[in-house]
Amino acid sequence: MVCALGAAVCFGTASVLQAVAARATAPGTGSGVDAALLLRAVRQWRYVAGLGLDAVGFVLQIVALRHIPIYVVGAALAASLAVTAVVAARLLRVRLSRAEWWAVAVVCGGLVMLGLSSGEEGTQPGPPALKPALLVVAVLVLLAGAAAGRLPGRARALALGLGAGTGFGVVEVSVRLIDGVDFANPAVYALLLGGGAGFLLLTSALQRGSVTAATAGLVLGETVGPAAVGVVWLGDTPREGLAWLAVLGFAVAVAGSLALARFGEP
Repeated sequence: MVCALGAAVCFGTASVLQAVAARATAPGTGSGVDAALLLRAVRQWRYVAGLGLDAVGFVLQIVALRHIPIYVVGAALAASLAVTAVVAARLLRVRLSRAEWWAVAVVCGGLVMLGLSSGEEGTQPGPPALKPALLVVAVLVLLAGAAAGRLPGRARALALGLGAGTGFGVVEVSVRLIDGVDFANPAVYALLLGGGAGFLLLTSALQRGSVTAATAGLVLGETVGPAAVGVVWLGDTPREGLAWLAVLGFAVAVAGSLALARFGEP
């Protein structure tokens, strides 16, 4: 749980740096999968620093995913928006309303409930089709992202954010299906492709369009689906008699994060 919260701190701080860099970068082709935009963004020190924090956060995320259920890690990562809001308030002098401070408190409360109710990670390997299915989903995320770049305004941002969240969700599930270095394992390629697609789509979403819509899509994509996969197929369970607290904590943490969606780019 400490690693999951540490990952949230890293991702939340990184998003402030990356979003500022993305907005300062000249627009590219308009496609949701715009590698040139990413290459221009990495020329800025803020984006590079954000990537460094993302790398540290990813390592902490992997450790967390190997020890606690996916639904706990997913909720903690969504709570990175609370970190972003606080960092933005302190470093960028963004004013938080009373409702937003309450949303930060709600997120923290949801995480406390999850911490108290979560059991250990599941030990089930999942159905044989799960690994190749993850790779297919990662490919579909890339294709859908390219198509979403042609959508107008808010719809574009929401689609790209949801696609990015789905890509990161593929990463969360893939980590649980990888035991050592095995290049014959489709989950290895799903992890790489899903993570790369997530970064491309999120950079495009933040560069142009509604930030609130993009971040709301991101939160939903990286929490709900992976949590369901963990519970249904991988054996993730709460502590005995505390299933209700786990469900409530997950819902509260995600709802609080959605309330802070505008801090996907302060």
